[in-house]
Amino acid sequence: MSGGPALSVVVPTRDRPAALERCLGALAQQTAPALEVDVVDDASRDARAVPAAVARACPHARLVRAPGCGPAAARNLGVHAARGATVCFTDDDCAPAPEWAARLAAACDGGAAAGTTLADPAAGRCAAAAQLLTHVLQVHSLGPDGEGLGFAPACNLACATELARAVPFDESFPLAAAEDRDWCSRLARAGARLRYAPDALVVHRPQLGLRGLLRQQRRYGRGAVRFRQAGGGLAGPAYYVRLARACSGADAGVTVLVALAQAAVAVGAAAELAARAGSAR
Repeated sequence: MSGGPALSVVVPTRDRPAALERCLGALAQQTAPALEVDVVDDASRDARAVPAAVARACPHARLVRAPGCGPAAARNLGVHAARGATVCFTDDDCAPAPEWAARLAAACDGGAAAGTTLADPAAGRCAAAAQLLTHVLQVHSLGPDGEGLGFAPACNLACATELARAVPFDESFPLAAAEDRDWCSRLARAGARLRYAPDALVVHRPQLGLRGLLRQQRRYGRGAVRFRQAGGGLAGPAYYVRLARACSGADAGVTVLVALAQAAVAVGAAAELAARAGSAR
C-alpha cells in the first residue's frame, strides 16, 4: 500500500442520499492527511442519487457498487476496495467529528479501535433511546483496564486493513442487526484487541420515530438470536443494572422508549426462534 492513502473510510449506504451527503460533508472536513473515502452503494433504488450526493459533498470519494446483500457484505466490499493501511467504518446517517479518523487510527496501532457515538439532539427522543441502549452495551463491555472493549457499533470502528480482511463481517447476517457484535466477538477470538478511543466522536442522526425504533429493536432481537447461535454471549443481569442506572439520569420520555425498545427486542427474538423452529421441522 506504499504511495497510497494512509487511511480509508468505508461508508455503506442504501436509499438515504440526504443523510449520506451530510456524512460525506463531515468526512470532507477530516484532519487526517491522505484520507480515502469509499462509499459502498448497496443497491439503492435510485442509482443516480448516491453519485450525486458524492459529487456535491465529497467529490474525491470512490464509489463501489454492491448487489444489495446487506451492510455486512457492503462493508466487506469496502474493505477489499480500500487502499489505506487502516480502514475506518461509519454509517451514512452519521457525522464524524473532524479529528475522528486520525484519533481512531492512532488508537488502532495495528489492531482495532472504537470511539464514542452520540445521538444528535435534533434526531429526537427515539434516536436518544436507541443510542442509550447501544452506548450502555458498549461501556458495559469495557475490560478492567478501561481500554479494551468487547463490543462497539460498526458506525464508529477502525481496524488494520489486513486484519479486517482476515476477520471479515459475517455476511450470513443479512440486516443491520448484531453483525457488529458478532464481528467484535470473532475479533477477540482471533487474539486482536479492540481499544477504546473515547475522544473519537461520531454524531448519529437516525430518522426513527416510534415505529422505526420498534422495528429496529425487533430486528436487533432477531440478530441477537443469530449471534447467540453463532457462539456469542448475550448481556447478563449486570448490563440491565447499568441500563437502569443510565435511564435514571435520562429524560422520562427516553426511559419509556427504552422500556418499549426492550420489549420489541424480546418480540424479535421470539419471532426468530419460532422461525428457526419451524424451518427445523
